[in-house]
Amino acid sequence: MATAPITDKDGKHLGFRDRLLEIRRGFEPAFWVANITELFERVAYYAQAAVLAIFLHESLHLSTEQTGTLMGLFGFAVWFLPILGGSLADRFGFRNSLAVAYLTLAVGYFLMGSLSASWMVPLRQALPLFWVVLLVLMIPALGPSVVKPVVAGTTARASTESVRSLGYSIYYTLVNIGGMLGPFIAFLVRRSLGIENVFRVSALFVFLMFFATLSFYKEPRRSGEQSIPTVAAALRNMVVVLSNLPFVVFLLIFSGFWIVFWQEFIALPLFLRGYVNPNANVDLLLTVDPFTVILFQIVVSYLTRRIPAFTAMTIGILIASFSWLVLLLHASTPFVIAALFILALGEITQSPRYYEYVSRLAPPGQQGTYMGYAFLPVAIGYLIGGRLGGYLVHYFGDVLHRPAEMWWVISAIGFATTLLMWIYNMVFKPIAAADSPPAD
Repeated sequence: MATAPITDKDGKHLGFRDRLLEIRRGFEPAFWVANITELFERVAYYAQAAVLAIFLHESLHLSTEQTGTLMGLFGFAVWFLPILGGSLADRFGFRNSLAVAYLTLAVGYFLMGSLSASWMVPLRQALPLFWVVLLVLMIPALGPSVVKPVVAGTTARASTESVRSLGYSIYYTLVNIGGMLGPFIAFLVRRSLGIENVFRVSALFVFLMFFATLSFYKEPRRSGEQSIPTVAAALRNMVVVLSNLPFVVFLLIFSGFWIVFWQEFIALPLFLRGYVNPNANVDLLLTVDPFTVILFQIVVSYLTRRIPAFTAMTIGILIASFSWLVLLLHASTPFVIAALFILALGEITQSPRYYEYVSRLAPPGQQGTYMGYAFLPVAIGYLIGGRLGGYLVHYFGDVLHRPAEMWWVISAIGFATTLLMWIYNMVFKPIAAADSPPAD
């Protein structure tokens, strides 16, 4: 298949040098500042996420069920609040909102790393440990609620139409690089400085981004887009979106994928350290998923380009569902790597097509609102997956003494989600075009 030549908006052919010049001129400095700070924010987030389950269970001695519940509530807040956080950023400005978000994250991560410190003893004595941890976790959960919409909004505002698609590709790539580097840094810090200092290093990263934002970020120009003026308006839009029954059913069904996916951060660390190898380097193993995404996203997207969007999503869920069954064969490092590799293949098969599909489900003029709610399954999956993962590790490990069999349940949820996706498409048929392969 021949590749179309690169042209400008008037259809004039652009040479390689002209394209580079267009790219250089197409991005305002705010684009680079926002995305570079987002890279460090993702490093900080995935560093602490890689050790959070181990820290809660082994350092703070919370039960596996409490650990799963806390992680589920934390993850739900992280992925749900961006729906409302964008409206706050619109009201108070991107620069101010981003700076406050990084400062909030710095304070939250520092407090997380200090939960076992002596100066926290009075608070731990005043409240049950579960509630102390929950209160502290909710502080850094507020940060991404502003960072995500601000960086995405900056990418839209601080780039011209001709390079905007490239801008989002850069954003997605940097997010995955952060997702790969974060667990690796967590491994190095945990081994050399102790697990508590992983959170403090995360705090240092985002604290530096606070100063970088104040020093280098300039508010990008508004391009005339319609923004949500108040949080109340965002809540009214929520009612409008949730009144679309087929869309709500779709989001609830798709949450099943994220219940399966988030077990790499919830159940897998507890399973490996509790029943396979107490010294397992789970944080280092968690680099497999983002590394696979970086290496194979373009290849998989190319191979699946002719597959209808809904079909590609369903296949991705099915692939991910098989991933955890690998641990039933043998729970060892090579098999964990294989499971995470298969899980990542499922993720990159469905992820880009999911957002394409949601954009087509949206009624005319409501694409932005609907895309905001595309994060809901991610949040719901974390909420349910957290409590479920902790319970399964406890029940199959401590009660039945057959811990590996818990992966049958996780995979069954994925297979059920695959079946429900097929039934949904047969029953609702939301938009025929949404399940049509893209034109060449």
